[in-house]
Amino acid sequence: MPANIALVDCNNFYVSCERLFRPDLINKPVAVLSNNDGCIVARSQEVKDLGIKMAVPVHQVKELIQQHDIQLFSSNYPLYADLSARIMHSLSAFSPTIDVYSIDEAFVDLDRANLEPTKLGHDIKDSLSQWVGIPVGVGIGPTKTLAKLANYAAKKWPKTGGVVDISDAVKRKKIMQITAVNEIWGVGRRLTERLNALGIESIWDLQSQSIGSIRKHFNITLAQTVQELQGTPVMPFAEPTKPKQQIICSRSFRDKLTSEQDLAQTLSVFCLRAAEKLRAQQGLARKVSVFIRTSPFDNSESYSKSVHYKLKSATSDSRDLLKITKQLLASIYKEGYQYQQAGVVLGDITSSKASTAIQHDLFAPSADERSEKLMVTLDQINQRFDKQLTLAAVGNKKLWQSVPINRSNQYTTDWKGLARVKV
Repeated sequence: MPANIALVDCNNFYVSCERLFRPDLINKPVAVLSNNDGCIVARSQEVKDLGIKMAVPVHQVKELIQQHDIQLFSSNYPLYADLSARIMHSLSAFSPTIDVYSIDEAFVDLDRANLEPTKLGHDIKDSLSQWVGIPVGVGIGPTKTLAKLANYAAKKWPKTGGVVDISDAVKRKKIMQITAVNEIWGVGRRLTERLNALGIESIWDLQSQSIGSIRKHFNITLAQTVQELQGTPVMPFAEPTKPKQQIICSRSFRDKLTSEQDLAQTLSVFCLRAAEKLRAQQGLARKVSVFIRTSPFDNSESYSKSVHYKLKSATSDSRDLLKITKQLLASIYKEGYQYQQAGVVLGDITSSKASTAIQHDLFAPSADERSEKLMVTLDQINQRFDKQLTLAAVGNKKLWQSVPINRSNQYTTDWKGLARVKV
């Protein structure tokens, strides 16, 4: 188990990605919106200072947006994912052991490094700024929870230079005493209220509790948090990601759909996307589910229905899954309703490598090797050429997607989006 763990966390990641190719927006208020441009999902520090909260609907802060000329961007996930991959790859230059926690956070094992931890933290921060262009904060501690706390301190107090090491017990105690318990990793509003009722106000108060007492009044998760705060690592490092047992692809529509044809076309897209994810983890699905529902907030009568189908033989062939999806939709669709959400769920997933565990249908035709080769070829083409090839059933209209008000170019993943330099 590492004696020194660093949590590298990108500062206002989505906003930083947008500013990377728009340096004119540095030190100006910038916000990134959700899929349908309805809510704010990322904020620059300038926007936070205006009191605008995370996930607030845009229409509720429209006056503030106009008053302070806040620059709004529609979500550009291909750009964010690519820059995230570059950051995680760059971190491998500092350690062979990296635990990616989210798109903008990763734990790094510094135990094998020869440099002093704080010096190494600054090297990581400066290198990512130079190599990728994204600002980060680095928190260092003997456990994951303490590294997370150190990262909070690095962002909270600018005088730290964006790097804080709390491996030292005296420094750790000081930070814990002045930090509220709700700032600790995994402690939400309700848990904070329960802790406060017991007189536990600061993180220091929490770490001073006995493990037995916490386990008795709360749960094993909080008990593990206390152990980590006390300097005992209990959270596994760089644990391999387990294949998903269920894959869901669904969306809420900005403009409601009414016809079965439009729903079928939309669910076809969701089905193919779910099938891609299934093949990416080398899985086969035995169960397909489809659901459709209207908005519960409409004044008209609501309708919600789901249906499932158990396959005789597990598959990852998009054509088979698509055929079943359309049949399931036909069995639950009702005219006269305005549908706001629909989705496809692939379940009962097994590994395609475990061929001995796959039960085949005695009376069904044997699996065609050409099917597997076709799906592999389809995925390879789409990965290379940005999903230019699909099945005819999908059509060319993306009915569930709203038109983004201001999406930036895909500067790093699309030739057409390359930045142009004027000489």
